Amino acid sequence: MLRQDLQVSQSRKKKKTIGRGGKKGTYSGKGNKGQKARSGAHVDPLFEGGRSTLIDHMKKKRGFTSRTRKRSIVQITDIEKNFENGAIISVESLVNMKLIARKNVFFGIKVLGNAKVAKKFVFEKEIFISETVKKAVLAAGGEVKVEENIKEKA
Repeated sequence: MLRQDLQVSQSRKKKKTIGRGGKKGTYSGKGNKGQKARSGAHVDPLFEGGRSTLIDHMKKKRGFTSRTRKRSIVQITDIEKNFENGAIISVESLVNMKLIARKNVFFGIKVLGNAKVAKKFVFEKEIFISETVKKAVLAAGGEVKVEENIKEKA
């Protein structure tokens, strides 16, 4: 087989030629003058003829919203007001006392505060506790159950 004997397997569509006779007539379908009537014309599809675009007229949202979810925060003073001495503090008990909403439980709960604790509490392992609250609860004779595989990310 020789190179000159090779043939293209598919026929190619002929390129549209404008302004070389035929039935298109005077302006060949391009209208009168203007940027789009010129050869090699290209107009940016987002260009609106010089006026401000729709996006420019939209209100700008100021500020910044973090996409990382935060834990629900409960103050130790609120826990002390709502629970009796020796109470077991768990996610369910906090939801039942309406200190947190059920929809906010998914990302975790953290107990904060720097007040002295007078009552004994037993905190379940699914609740994160700050160091100051942990010291105050242990000093009052309470208990903090900690799960070893949970890593604290405050």
